[in-house]
Amino acid sequence: MLYRKIEKGIEEHFVSKSNKILLIEGARQVGKTFIIRQVGKRLFKNFVEINMLTDANQHRLFEKTRDVNDFYAQLSAIHGSLLDNRENTLVFLDEIQVYPHLLTMLKFLNQEGRFTYVASGSQLGIALAKSVSIPMGSIEIMKMYPLDFEEFLIANGVGQDAISAVCSAYQSLESLTESLHERMLGYFRRYLLIGGLPDAVNEYIKTKNIQSIRTIQQQIHEFYSIDASQYDKENKLRVRNVYSYIPSALENKKKRVVAKSIENKQGKQMSDYSDEFEYLISSGITLEVRAISNPKFPLVESEQKNLLKLYLNDIGILTAILFQNNIRPLLDDTPSINLGTAYESVVAQELSAHGFKLKYYDNKKNGEVDFLIDDFQSMSVLPIEVKSGKDYKKHSALTHFITNPDYNIQRAFVLSNNRKVEKSQSVVYLPIYFVMCIQQPSSDLIIPDVE
Repeated sequence: MLYRKIEKGIEEHFVSKSNKILLIEGARQVGKTFIIRQVGKRLFKNFVEINMLTDANQHRLFEKTRDVNDFYAQLSAIHGSLLDNRENTLVFLDEIQVYPHLLTMLKFLNQEGRFTYVASGSQLGIALAKSVSIPMGSIEIMKMYPLDFEEFLIANGVGQDAISAVCSAYQSLESLTESLHERMLGYFRRYLLIGGLPDAVNEYIKTKNIQSIRTIQQQIHEFYSIDASQYDKENKLRVRNVYSYIPSALENKKKRVVAKSIENKQGKQMSDYSDEFEYLISSGITLEVRAISNPKFPLVESEQKNLLKLYLNDIGILTAILFQNNIRPLLDDTPSINLGTAYESVVAQELSAHGFKLKYYDNKKNGEVDFLIDDFQSMSVLPIEVKSGKDYKKHSALTHFITNPDYNIQRAFVLSNNRKVEKSQSVVYLPIYFVMCIQQPSSDLIIPDVE
């Protein structure tokens, strides 16, 4: 059984007796259904689960349900013996986006208070983005991602004391011992191969067989492609082409999406693919990083450019595409192989899972900086550069960026395989696995009383 951080948040939501309905949003195969079942069956005497995708493909009982009485009638028809009251009955509506009208109905179900509800969906983000009648005041949204690196470590038997020691070293900017560094780097390289999809992680723990792991990753990648092609049936090839194009875009020096390269058609512009980008991002199967030319804290207020990088949501899927069953380049850090795409992608995945909205710096004169995030500790922008080779101290674009007085940069991170933590002016050089310790500030701090 895999440890997932989101489990604590789900449990706290139910224990708090919140008056909002919980929605778990995330791509297919990231573990949403499993974790909801686990928490729901532990906390509630009666657990009722309805998969709306299955219903749509079979009986369509909920297809034309338009009010709460119709909903209760259908629910009672199939699960009547398990329905009691709000305190002991949890109704789980899986793949709820199949029936968008049920999203609107959540508000009224919540007001009735007959049962406790939770919903999830692999394309829930799209439904929420497109609907104008979502009762936002009646729902609480939690996003779920593949296992992050810390969860991967725990799945492999690494204890919390070891993880705490690593993050304590990060906080105090101290280097790990040689032995602990090699152990963490070894796990990190395996994470590049396995990624965080639960089925792939479980297969790795069970068999260590890269071929069977790659089969799982390739199947899920194909599932994502099929989902993408079904999003817009009139242009189903176009959204699938955009998704298939991402790995090749990441292999380019700039890694950003180039509209004319998606279908090899001159004259194409980014606006021509706006719907496709929206699907891929909202569905959770890609991660977006948008360009900023004039960064300021907080980044939400910064001027954005019409430039975009898209990363796959799971590093394991990416390395399956790039390296297939060849594990040596990643495990041995082969000098002749460019691992920059994999390293940059895993950092994007990790920071996104930690709740950061990612940006990158783009300037024709000074170059690009891989990632920008808000640094709430210093109330400034934190630039992050990712290096996979030995020349990790060469970063002209980052140097230009941090020396620009208009940006008020307090510090910058360079992540690499190097063990030693070093500081040169405002640049801090950190081992790549420290990315698991870069977290959003705690949200449960208490405001002191006025004296």
